[in-house]
Amino acid sequence: MIQPLFIFSDWGILILRLVLALILIAHGLPKIKNLKTTAQGFKEIGFKPAKFWAFIAAVAEFFGGLMLLVGFLTQLVALIIAIGFLVILLKLKAKQKFHNSELEFLILAAALALLTLGGGTISLDQYWLIYLY
Repeated sequence: MIQPLFIFSDWGILILRLVLALILIAHGLPKIKNLKTTAQGFKEIGFKPAKFWAFIAAVAEFFGGLMLLVGFLTQLVALIIAIGFLVILLKLKAKQKFHNSELEFLILAAALALLTLGGGTISLDQYWLIYLY
């Protein structure tokens, strides 16, 4: 363990949060722009009702990404993303024997890390905590 590096832990959380946010926004934006195609994909996978789940996934990824970008409700967003990507891994990727699933596993791991760590001191979560108490 390199103890002097612990002073940068908040920067590490910030970097993790920002990278996850950008990935989620990049994944969610095409889903939001074309919900019809997204719903078709969900229908092919077997989600019913497909339009509902496509909407939920698009909103969770895009707006969840925006919320992570500023660190607002980080743990709640991280929980939703973790559940979503766990479903992706178990419902879709398991059938493919987890072939090309590295990104999904990394997103799940990052979401679980933020779920346990929170948004860090460089976040709106921290700002709100200071003024609520």
